Amino acid sequence: MKSSFVMVDGGGLMDQRKGIMKIRHVNNKVRYVKRPIKKKNNRSSYRERKDPKVLQKLFDSCKEVFKGPETVPSDSDVNKLCSILDEMKPKHVGLSKNMQFFKSKSVAKGTPSVAYTPIYQCDEFSLCIFFLAANAVIPLHNHPGMTVFSKVLLGDLHIKSYDWVDSMPPPESQPRLARLKVDSVLKAPCKTSVLYPTTGGNIHEFRAVTPCAVLDVLGPPYSKDDRDCSYYKELQHSALSNGESSRVNEGGSDYLRWLKEIEVPQDSHMERIDYWGPQIVD
Repeated sequence: MKSSFVMVDGGGLMDQRKGIMKIRHVNNKVRYVKRPIKKKNNRSSYRERKDPKVLQKLFDSCKEVFKGPETVPSDSDVNKLCSILDEMKPKHVGLSKNMQFFKSKSVAKGTPSVAYTPIYQCDEFSLCIFFLAANAVIPLHNHPGMTVFSKVLLGDLHIKSYDWVDSMPPPESQPRLARLKVDSVLKAPCKTSVLYPTTGGNIHEFRAVTPCAVLDVLGPPYSKDDRDCSYYKELQHSALSNGESSRVNEGGSDYLRWLKEIEVPQDSHMERIDYWGPQIVD
């Protein structure tokens, strides 16, 4: 049976069968859920939601652009991927602004949920979507040796990002000076943002102003062997030594911050959900 998808917020899952709606609570978790399509709109609705052309074009271009670890896409390749991502709409990955998850104005109890759905992954690159409930946060983290394209498909997302001031890392457990690159809200539809291994705001934090969906292209993807994710926290001015404080003041305290690596935050858990949007042909 052909089906479309609905997504729900912390209130639960909507089960719609023959005009009957039921709510099933799932502990503030986000889900894709099947629901039948009315016969009179079956073909047109299915065709609109299942439009694989744009996603396939993105995938084919990624295979050409990403050459593996230790390589950074050229300016022309970056522009090529950005031009595709800039034109992408929620429907190209099976989403809609009318889904309950994105319409919800209530704030769930407890820590707002973050979920992700992998579309594709290989050694050279990966495609995935992040779903953030209102006020949800993906903590400050890095992307070692990676080039990352982020496209906000739905919602308003606050991004705060940094780049390291010094190329050489400090001794273990010591804070490291970083320069603020981005501190702004992206509202869908918007242009694609890009970060590079050493520039463009490689260390960033996502904070959802409203429920959001963000499509990420990572090249290469994370690897526990040599590209594992590290988390950081900003140190308050009062926590710095005199030497560290003076260095921030010299560089302009509005733009420089000391970041300290920390253990994985306890509230940074992301739930993986299945992807049921348009499929890619490899």
